Amino acid sequence: MKNLIFTILLSVFTLSFVNAQKIEMKKVFGGYAFSQNDKNLTLVQMQELMKDNKEAFNLVKSAKSNQTWAMILGTAGGALVGFPVGTAIGGGEPKWALAGAGAALIVASIPIVKGFNRKTKEAVDLYNSGLSSVSSNFNPSFNFNVKGTSMGISMRF
Repeated sequence: MKNLIFTILLSVFTLSFVNAQKIEMKKVFGGYAFSQNDKNLTLVQMQELMKDNKEAFNLVKSAKSNQTWAMILGTAGGALVGFPVGTAIGGGEPKWALAGAGAALIVASIPIVKGFNRKTKEAVDLYNSGLSSVSSNFNPSFNFNVKGTSMGISMRF
């Protein structure tokens, strides 16, 4: 009898935490941070989670491509801006045309970063909407009952 009660209670508590598999988004400077069960996720981990949901998987894969291009353009732009600034600080003759080209690369990376943020947010929304929400309607209440010499736990749902 004790094993039966323990099994029922364990099942109820397990079912009440089924929604813990959703990916949560938190707005941070420059985009979003993604986590699942209070553990931060990388794009590679998100791709692995979304393999079963093809539409979300394709969006996060495209977002990863956007992130790669934004990093390439931003890094190159930063280097092209930094080199003339460093030359000027060092007392040399800076080539400001390089800084202008670098600034143009940095500006070009901004819409790519925005596309990355939009695609990852859409992918997470698609992934989360595809999960079953068993526990959203399941709100059991437990009562401890004593009648004469008998005791018991009742569950109302």
